[in-house]
Amino acid sequence: MLVISSREFRQNQRVYFEKADKGEQIIVQRGKDKSYALTPVNDDDVYFSAEMIKKIKLSAEQAKSGDVKRITSSEEINDLLGL
Repeated sequence: MLVISSREFRQNQRVYFEKADKGEQIIVQRGKDKSYALTPVNDDDVYFSAEMIKKIKLSAEQAKSGDVKRITSSEEINDLLGL
């Protein structure tokens, strides 16, 4: 694992992207109490798949047109979740 400052990352982004691509874990520290992991996105990441993006766009269109199910009670939440 390699821990670097945000300044170091900005100055040498290409180097750290290449290291992350090769599987090295890169942590970028920002200030005293914030850190970020540099991780490549690959084809197996469900949140960035073409299928997931299509589902998100469809859901946004349904919400915009009012085609939604309104939940107003805790019982309805339990029913929706199968509890």
